[in-house]
Amino acid sequence: MAAKRPGPFRWLYFVYGGRLPDRYRDWVLHVATCPTWLVRAFGRGLMQLAPILGALLAGLVIFGGSWPLALGSTLLGFLVALRIILAFAQDNVDARVAQHGFPAGHATAVRRRRYADEEAAKAARYRETWQS
Repeated sequence: MAAKRPGPFRWLYFVYGGRLPDRYRDWVLHVATCPTWLVRAFGRGLMQLAPILGALLAGLVIFGGSWPLALGSTLLGFLVALRIILAFAQDNVDARVAQHGFPAGHATAVRRRRYADEEAAKAARYRETWQS
C-alpha cells in the first residue's frame, strides 16, 4: 500500500517547515529514505529559496538597472544556497523525520541499512558469477 501523499497546499506547508498530520508519517519517511531523497531535499530547498531569489532579482533590476549584474548576483546567491542546501541535507531530512515522530537519525539509519543490503546482494551476485 502506497503512503498517503499530501495535497499541494499541505505539501507547501511541509516545504516551509510545517508538521503534517500523523496520517502522512509514512509519506514523510518515504520521502526521506527513497533513492531520490537528495533530489527531493534539493527541490524543497529551492522552493524555499525561490521567493527570496525572485525578490533579489526584481530589486536589483528595479534599483540597479543592470540586467547582467542582477542575473550574476542572483546566480551567485543561488550557487551559494545550493551548496548550503546540499551540505546540510542529511541533517535537515533527519530533523524533518524527527519532527513527525520518528527517532532522531532514523532516516539516515534506514538509508544506510538499505544501501548495505543492496551492496550485500551485489556482492552475492558477483560471487555467484565467479564461482560458476
